[in-house]
Amino acid sequence: MILRRRSFFAILFFLLLLTGCASAFKQATGFVLDIERQRAGLERKEIVLADGLRYVYLEGGTGAPLMLLHGFGGNKDNFTRAVRYLTPHYRVIVADHIGFGESSRPTDIDYTPAAQATRLRSLAQALGMGTIHLGGNSMGGHIALAYAAQYPADVASLWLLDPAGVWSAPRSEVADMVIETGHNPLIARSEDEFAQTFALVMSDPPFVPRPVLNVLAQERIRNADLEERIFYKIATDSIEKRVSGLHTPTLIVWGEQDRVIHVSTADILHKLMPRSQVIIMPQVGHMPMLERPAQSAKDYLKFRKALAGGD
Repeated sequence: MILRRRSFFAILFFLLLLTGCASAFKQATGFVLDIERQRAGLERKEIVLADGLRYVYLEGGTGAPLMLLHGFGGNKDNFTRAVRYLTPHYRVIVADHIGFGESSRPTDIDYTPAAQATRLRSLAQALGMGTIHLGGNSMGGHIALAYAAQYPADVASLWLLDPAGVWSAPRSEVADMVIETGHNPLIARSEDEFAQTFALVMSDPPFVPRPVLNVLAQERIRNADLEERIFYKIATDSIEKRVSGLHTPTLIVWGEQDRVIHVSTADILHKLMPRSQVIIMPQVGHMPMLERPAQSAKDYLKFRKALAGGD
């Protein structure tokens, strides 16, 4: 399957290289994303909340609601490959956070994880969801933890993939780079920087041709100034006291090769949350749902099946 997908990409983008047309690469990237969404049973939708903020999100499947939250600099498509295995079981919602992707990106609002959690609860209510299962990667995991801490009765379970917000752990490679050089490698202001970020956050990334990376880079480059501000809000917010003793059933997943947030963070979070369990994925970096989509989904389905009382 991987070889067939690589061959498809290679042929498609060889033909596009012959045209030398940037707009053709953009259209092809959109085409590939649409295929991935269709395979996952997801449809692009949007909604404007009462406060005027616009969420763009993917939705598919039926059953108990599962809301998934992407990480810093990511977007709703970060979960698409893993969601392919989840939509047969659940109603899945994956939104672009306010400040990212196609959702509203105002410069004059609060971007703390707590504020983002409040907005997402409004989104859940607007979509007719009461109690939800919640998952998130990196910043999305930080926001998911804030959501559960603020509205514990609204969250049936948590799925945390390399979540941010636990800052008492040993510093990661990325943290050392930020502190020692003043340069944040997670914020891209050029196509080359985006390609470097892509390689940094994953130990075993999916195959993506460089022309596609260049297309994907444009959104990050345009959003770099806002991302600088949002990153500060994340990095200065510790979630530890707020989730200490939280009884929400939780699956904590960590890539053993995570260079963004130290893998030892998993054990700290596990000790804070009495109903949590931990899976460490070997040869995986900061984004398990992209590096190991099938295994990530399989582990999550097993976790959900084991929850007392079922769904």
